[in-house]
Amino acid sequence: MSSLTELSASEIARRVSAREVSAEEVARAHLDRIAAIDGALGAFLHVAGERALTMARRVDAGLAARASPPPLAGVPVAIKDVLDIEGLPTTCGSRILDGYRPPFTATAVSRLEAAGAVVLGKTNMDEFAMGSSTENSAFRPTRNPWARDRVPGGSSGGSAAAVAAGMAPAALGSDTGGSIRQPAALCGVVGLKPTYGRVSRYGLVAFASSLDQVGPLARTVEDVARVAAALCGWDPRDATSAKSEPTDFAAGLEAGAASPGLRVGVPWRFLAGGVDEGVMTAFGRALEDLRAAGAELVDVDLPHLPYAIATYYIVATAEASSNLARYDGVRYGLRAGAGDLRRMYGETRDRGFGLEVKRRIVLGTFVLSSGYYDAYYLRAQKVRTLIRRDFERAFAACDVIATPTSPVPAFRFGEKTADPLQMYLADIFTVPANLAGIPGLSLPCGFTQGLPVGLQLVGRPFDEATLLRAGHAYQTVTSHHRARPPL
Repeated sequence: MSSLTELSASEIARRVSAREVSAEEVARAHLDRIAAIDGALGAFLHVAGERALTMARRVDAGLAARASPPPLAGVPVAIKDVLDIEGLPTTCGSRILDGYRPPFTATAVSRLEAAGAVVLGKTNMDEFAMGSSTENSAFRPTRNPWARDRVPGGSSGGSAAAVAAGMAPAALGSDTGGSIRQPAALCGVVGLKPTYGRVSRYGLVAFASSLDQVGPLARTVEDVARVAAALCGWDPRDATSAKSEPTDFAAGLEAGAASPGLRVGVPWRFLAGGVDEGVMTAFGRALEDLRAAGAELVDVDLPHLPYAIATYYIVATAEASSNLARYDGVRYGLRAGAGDLRRMYGETRDRGFGLEVKRRIVLGTFVLSSGYYDAYYLRAQKVRTLIRRDFERAFAACDVIATPTSPVPAFRFGEKTADPLQMYLADIFTVPANLAGIPGLSLPCGFTQGLPVGLQLVGRPFDEATLLRAGHAYQTVTSHHRARPPL
């Protein structure tokens, strides 16, 4: 049974569809692995074992009754605890949602289950997706499977660790400023942030509504492509959902197995400083591997990217301040205090929110306050437009743009928590894609000090197909994605 946890999502779907193994056997194998090793990692906040087995049996029964198998038949998936599932706890890694069980299921999760996937449970995260290390979870930290004294990245650290450790072949995360791609890089797996609007946000608990996006993590680009195909598509319940046609991303991967003519832009001026030496060495080798796969490297200029972090932490905190005002102890979750209403609001938020969430609410409230809106928020939105235009100009000369995903490998617990600015700067390469609304893909591209390094590729809006073909081409000439942590 242990060998079932080593299979890719694509291979599991093939074997379950061919009735070589049952979806129930696959689910049990992964639940057993979670029980065996997650105590040391803390990737899951809630394991829904009975629900998973019930869904797996339903998949097995459906295979006998239908002519064609679903695309993700029997594939176990882990879901970041920022996505609602009817009847299961949704905490967002926060005490303020203590006891909350939503009466509905997020569209992204419903689409996976309709495609035959089996949900194993909910994964750990930084509180309300605010963080880059999963140290901000109100319940416990998640440990990196490659080195348990190191963080797994964040905010989707539980999902990335679960995939890296073989507890699930695929997982869902959310990405507001790099929260899928950065933990994917630090844990040595593949992570995709789709174009804004590609995947429904219905049932995703909001952090920053103009930046949040749901996306998949897995061990190969092929697996990510198969999960993304199930996720993408218009949803009338999400006002920001784009009316794009569903796409079978996996079907076009082999066409890009050797990428002749693919133009890869490299913003060398933006990479001039602040990047770990080992990360830059791995990134340089990755560029040569892309060249070996048939790609052409071109220099591109993105002059406004140095302002991306400042812009992001104005826009994101402003939207967070607005979104998190709904947590007041009245309708759901934690309620603290007694007496008058104002006191209940204050004590509920004081006890329910963690330090980082409070910090961002205060920052966001400040930049939206009277007398400061034009100086901060309005100006940040203008810079956001300039960043988007930088990408538009760059894509006239290239098909994808390559950077390291993170400027540093996984860092030790507590190393950056005393200096929030240093933690924020860990997202320097991922934040721009969220501001511009374009897709980004992180791929394992080597190691430094025994820790994984990620290669990030970003693409044109709604051109995930090219991005995934480029990533698949890279994985056909490298083997970094086959490495497994020494658990």
